[in-house]
Amino acid sequence: MPLLSWCTKPLVAIPNMSVSGSVRSFSVLLCQIAANIAEGYRRDGMKDKLHFLNIAQSSLEECRYYILLSHDLGYITIDTYNILNESIEVTSKLLNAYYRGIKARNVL
Repeated sequence: MPLLSWCTKPLVAIPNMSVSGSVRSFSVLLCQIAANIAEGYRRDGMKDKLHFLNIAQSSLEECRYYILLSHDLGYITIDTYNILNESIEVTSKLLNAYYRGIKARNVL
């Protein structure tokens, strides 16, 4: 299941999340990860590519924080937390490898 679906489903059950718009904000944050990867991919210079990939990495870490907070507050179970965290971890490893690969090749 895509990261976006996995992360937003449990958050809908959190009291006041849908009212406050937090689920929407979290969904936007997840979409920004892919959008920044795509934008960085189309950039010509290495510095620009790495900048957008770094923004994607930061957004992913924000997602990691939100699921940890949701678990700590008792809004999601440990099983849900583990599934979400594993998905984020896999995504993070792929994104970091892509970042290092571009940096190592010195793509201009």
